[in-house]
Amino acid sequence: MLKTRQSGLLLHPTSLPGPEGLGTLGTEARTFVDYLLAAGQSIWQILPLGPTGYGDCPYSAFSAFAGNPDLISLEQLVAVGDLKKSELPPHHYPENQINFEHSRLIRRPLLQKAAESFFASTGTRQQQYTEFCQQQATWLNDYSFFRAMRQAQNHKGWNDWPQEVRDRQEAALHHWGTTLSAEIACEKYLQFVFFEQWFALKNYANQKGIRILGDLPIFVAYDSADVWANRSLFQLDEQGKPLLVAGVPPDYFSKTGQIWGNPLYNWPQMATDGYHWWKARLQWSLQQCDLIRIDHFRGFDACWAVPASENTAINGNWQSGPGADFFSRMQQDLGDLPLIAEDLGVITPEVEQLRDSFNLPGMKILQFAFDSGPQNPYLPHHHPRNAVVYTGTHDNTTSLAWWQALDGRGKQVLRDYLDTPCREMPWPLIRCALASPARLSIIPLQDLFKLGGRARMNRPGTATGNWNWRLTPDQLDSDAAERLKQLCHRFDRLPLERKKP
Repeated sequence: MLKTRQSGLLLHPTSLPGPEGLGTLGTEARTFVDYLLAAGQSIWQILPLGPTGYGDCPYSAFSAFAGNPDLISLEQLVAVGDLKKSELPPHHYPENQINFEHSRLIRRPLLQKAAESFFASTGTRQQQYTEFCQQQATWLNDYSFFRAMRQAQNHKGWNDWPQEVRDRQEAALHHWGTTLSAEIACEKYLQFVFFEQWFALKNYANQKGIRILGDLPIFVAYDSADVWANRSLFQLDEQGKPLLVAGVPPDYFSKTGQIWGNPLYNWPQMATDGYHWWKARLQWSLQQCDLIRIDHFRGFDACWAVPASENTAINGNWQSGPGADFFSRMQQDLGDLPLIAEDLGVITPEVEQLRDSFNLPGMKILQFAFDSGPQNPYLPHHHPRNAVVYTGTHDNTTSLAWWQALDGRGKQVLRDYLDTPCREMPWPLIRCALASPARLSIIPLQDLFKLGGRARMNRPGTATGNWNWRLTPDQLDSDAAERLKQLCHRFDRLPLERKKP
């Protein structure tokens, strides 16, 4: 999969600057594609695109298949005739931060108005909508019902709905499906529009030589259409409540570990039909993106299972996953898998063997490299070619903030290794990533622009106050793009068609 040396930038679309309360799939996304091109990049890495729930975490979505309506561009809806320009809200640029709740209060009525306008019209797009609903019916029907029903139940989770709907009794589904038919149709419209805009953006990027690196959470949220509609595929009790939930043991990020709260898969049940649900999920994800990073890859070998009654992750235990059987089935059905394994945390030889037996690139994080001597596997001189090197990820603070937090000894270790005074951090770390033997390097945009800790995207183990960092319009620095392009040329990471003679 990683056959040539390449480079990319990490930025979630919500963080893009633009005329709405958060970044969308509109003009600002195409502007960023052009920026990637100017910076000599080949890859745009994003976070998961699913519809987010509590805490706005993209790794905890209402569906593993649906797209996030927050990302729909209202300006694009004007362009296709679903809204009038006069109906758009005034342009405003929140200062480096997104208020999701406020943005939704403004946008939701406009999205509903766009749906009404769409359904009142006839034409090619209406036919495309019908075809979309037919092609995606296996997940779209359940998801649209789920979202409409959840709203009708004052946003209660599905386990607190009336029992007959919770348990998907046919008469109850028919009754509520009829009662909420308009709301269900609106949800289907939002999915149609999301993917209409997403695939147009992906096509624009691909035509410019930019590939999309997506992100696939291994687990799904308990309060999701996936769990409600497929209870037998998860470890739940008779009332549909989780028996065990996913997490990680105490580690670098947390002394008590992390409880993620996701229900664990019933892997033996999934195996009975060749992991059909997972196959459909991967197939749809690979249509949306050119490459996929699988978050928490080690969970396919074993995951940290925490009793649902626990308040911390300390008293969990390792529960076996499907291992090589899963990837063999996926490879047999889908062909070569353009996947990247997020192999961070507690990694055993068994996890490494699973990764390597399917030739999947792993991840090397430079912020983890300088605290334990020359044998540290994250140091560049240990990087294999079949790997992705990062200065940091969405779970780390920015590299400038990380550098500033190092004590005197830690800074000197870095200066000695990089053989530079490190006066322009994080640029020496960026240079180190680009010089690595790893064939793909990914730089978070915050590092490219030398931003501090206020630009951090996520603090693992905390449920609120994350995912809301946003660029301002003046931060897309052309000088930084040219500097990055020159370094990519120096370290042979420019795309072939853009290499200098």
